[in-house]
Amino acid sequence: MARPPLFRRAKVTRIVKETPDTRTFVLEPEDGPFSYQAGQFCTFKFTVDGKPFFRSYSMSSAPETDTEFMTTVKRVPGGTVSNWMHDNLSEGDEVELTVPTGRFCLREADVPLLGFSGGSGITPIISLAKSTLATTGRSVRLLCADRDRTSAIFEAALDDLVAKYPGRLTVLRHRDDEHGYVDAAKVLEFVGSDTAGDAYICGPEPFMELVENALPGPGRIFSERFGAATPAKPADTAPAPAHTAEPQGAPAGTVSPAAAPATAEEEGTITIFLNRKKKSVPRRDGETLLESARRAGLTPPFSCESGNCATCMAKLTDGKATMRVNDALTDDDLEEGYILTCQAVPDTPSVTVRYE
Repeated sequence: MARPPLFRRAKVTRIVKETPDTRTFVLEPEDGPFSYQAGQFCTFKFTVDGKPFFRSYSMSSAPETDTEFMTTVKRVPGGTVSNWMHDNLSEGDEVELTVPTGRFCLREADVPLLGFSGGSGITPIISLAKSTLATTGRSVRLLCADRDRTSAIFEAALDDLVAKYPGRLTVLRHRDDEHGYVDAAKVLEFVGSDTAGDAYICGPEPFMELVENALPGPGRIFSERFGAATPAKPADTAPAPAHTAEPQGAPAGTVSPAAAPATAEEEGTITIFLNRKKKSVPRRDGETLLESARRAGLTPPFSCESGNCATCMAKLTDGKATMRVNDALTDDDLEEGYILTCQAVPDTPSVTVRYE
């Protein structure tokens, strides 16, 4: 069975002003509703000043509780795409996006869910909270850190959830201008006796590192980062797929200086199919399939180059490859042969890859 096109079209049916610099975009996919899990994200494709850009944004809706499909985007100072979306998208416009993907999803458990969000990191956290409250009997406790009162996203929505689930949902709002930055002591105070709870964390990198290092254990930690590559985590820590703020992605076709290929050639051939073109290059030691495609003179799609966004996804039709990081593709994707070319390094002498 053929896989649908990577990018689909969706109409913007409503735009909700959450804060002065945050908007929720309600989307209606033209091919019918998406199937997704709370905490997942979509990668969007926009053309800005004649150049294509790819950005991944998490869903703020949850399939169990919302009839509308929503993503929430905060304006980033100097951010090409987030600013363009705020300034140019109107109700009735169409956008291009992938189907939802990512692994920052609810894991089965009967322990409390502890959510830690910094700024727009509340986007996937509220999605997970809604799903947990609607489908389980678990308690949910959220620590939401914001710059100030006007920056607090989903304040009314969370108040409504607290009223709907009394005794099961508690929300602690931490405002930096009133309380200073969140520190380890504040994290420990918030965790209290729920040390075995599952912690879900999303926000700016310094905030996330602080929370991860402060958590006392033995509870599991699941993190979602803003697109930067991250060190390897312990086996009980979930991968970090998505980002609710704008990642440091490059325009399509731009070669990152950090992506310079290795020079040692090995026996074998890398064959790439892209946009009805077929190119082959000799295999190089340690080179990713994305780097091989660039060396072949192609301009393959990519964005984060960290294994987070799935923009560079392609199908491995011959040979084998190992991904250094996979924080985006689902088990079903892997079974169908899809890989993240920015992370995949060939294991066999010859490999064939098809971009769709």
